[in-house]
Amino acid sequence: MADATEIPEGYTVVKEGEAQILMQTSNTVFFNKAQVNNRDMSIAVLRTFIEKRKEEHEAMLNKRKKKPEQRTVEEDSKVSAISKEERQAEPAMPQQDRVNGEGSKEVDVAVSDGKKTKTSSWKRTGDIQPPVVLEALSASGLRALRYAREVDGIGKVIALDIEEASVEACRKNIEFNGAVASSKVQAHQADARVYMLTHPKEFDVVDIDPYGSPSIFLDSAVQSVSDGGILMCTATDMAVLCGTSAEVCYSKYGSYPVKGKYCHEMALRILLASIESHANRYKRYIVPVLSVHMDFYIRVFVRIFTSAGEIKNAPLKLSYVYQCVGCDSFHLQTLGRVVTKNNSVKHYPGFGPTVPQACADCGKKFNMGGPIWSAPIHDQDWVLSILENVKFMQERYPAYEKILAVLTTISEELDDVPLFVSLHNLCATLKCTSPSAVMFRSAVLNAGYRISGSHVNPLGLKSDAPMEVIWDIMRCWVKNHPIKPQPPDHPGSVILSKEPKIQANFARAVASLSKAQVKKVKRFLPNPEKNWGPKVRAGRQITSKHVSIYGSNVLLNGDETGGEPLEANNGEPSAKRQKADNNGAATQS
Repeated sequence: MADATEIPEGYTVVKEGEAQILMQTSNTVFFNKAQVNNRDMSIAVLRTFIEKRKEEHEAMLNKRKKKPEQRTVEEDSKVSAISKEERQAEPAMPQQDRVNGEGSKEVDVAVSDGKKTKTSSWKRTGDIQPPVVLEALSASGLRALRYAREVDGIGKVIALDIEEASVEACRKNIEFNGAVASSKVQAHQADARVYMLTHPKEFDVVDIDPYGSPSIFLDSAVQSVSDGGILMCTATDMAVLCGTSAEVCYSKYGSYPVKGKYCHEMALRILLASIESHANRYKRYIVPVLSVHMDFYIRVFVRIFTSAGEIKNAPLKLSYVYQCVGCDSFHLQTLGRVVTKNNSVKHYPGFGPTVPQACADCGKKFNMGGPIWSAPIHDQDWVLSILENVKFMQERYPAYEKILAVLTTISEELDDVPLFVSLHNLCATLKCTSPSAVMFRSAVLNAGYRISGSHVNPLGLKSDAPMEVIWDIMRCWVKNHPIKPQPPDHPGSVILSKEPKIQANFARAVASLSKAQVKKVKRFLPNPEKNWGPKVRAGRQITSKHVSIYGSNVLLNGDETGGEPLEANNGEPSAKRQKADNNGAATQS
């Protein structure tokens, strides 16, 4: 690590984890302190991936070692029937063959009694090769440096950026971080899309963390990940994904969002559906291991495999969403279905529609959105492994409390229940006081259904109870807690006009509180400081307008239309430049 006295003039040192970077006082190269949560979560997943990869490789070797013992005499005779000439005619293979996530079928050349014979690669005693990582949009290179310095067992890290200033900054930071970083991290100036397309199935880990939407990178990214490798992808265009610009979302991701309290989880599922769609075009499919919403963005971690047969099941993992415009009722309809008969599996379109023209609860119409990913968005085995790793190495995570809270909440989610309802929204529809979360959860549990919280929303409740049961519970609640009369055509009035089919039991159930709630583990933390969120895109000059949005801790530099230029020494607005219009009036330029 470079000494503090070697810091060039005009730079400051930013330390995060075990890495340090040189940052210019101008906004030339993008850096956002708030993304420490993102980087810490990625490191935790990467550590778990390396462990799982080794376990899978060892299991593959053990499985292959058993095969010769299970071969019959007839099979042995077929193997011995291969002529010596054919064996010697085989081209020599390299002594060091790389074993990737899917298990290599390549062979070595073994020499015995002067004769060359093929030896299966699984018979070798060599270890699996360290994973190769591609950070497609590196900017300052902080993420790549943290991977190289903090993740044990990692191999080469390729840091890409299309901007010359970012690549130069990254190279300075690699040198500034000493020999370990210099031996593992390589910075290249290239268009990430072209680079990934020209390196198919070459990287065990691909990290995409763009400023905005990742949609333009997805097609090349799914091709560059090796079989069994992992793709880590961030999206910060939450307004688009959550339905503010639904038509833009469709053009970028191929799904139409609907507005609801579950919009951030729906954003996760839209992104997963888009990645799956891109992967399917190349006979590949995804397996999500962790999908999170944190701060102002979403982040998904998916493994990618190749199988022409498995992609036939893709429609079973996708659904359309019907959201009632009058109440909180929503319903899902899968795109496909399978029929099994005499060990034969056939795929057919899904049955539909699942809902009538008018909502059965309030009589209003439905908005339709999707398709979204309706299969599980987490692998609970991975989540528990990641959580255990984070607890064991807590001193190595600068954002330990935040990622611990998020992972704890995810570990208690119902992973097979898409989307969720909001208890406050249910009560707002009925214009009634709200039962406590414990009482509502108890009523659902006592009715024979499951229920859990959501890491996306503190008020979100995920349950496999159908919407008619949810409304029956609320009808029973309102009977015991009367409300003022509402207009007869109001959705709440229509819902309450029907008698409940079940009698809700609000007696406290044993599982009404999660283990984390019983132990009083923090699950939703406030932002650590003021103006914690997205920052100005690199290259844009900071003005008083940006300071009013992002706070005074942004880098101060220059001028931009629409705001007052700031003086870098004290952060005060410079004198307004005036110009006369045609009428002689003074206007701000």
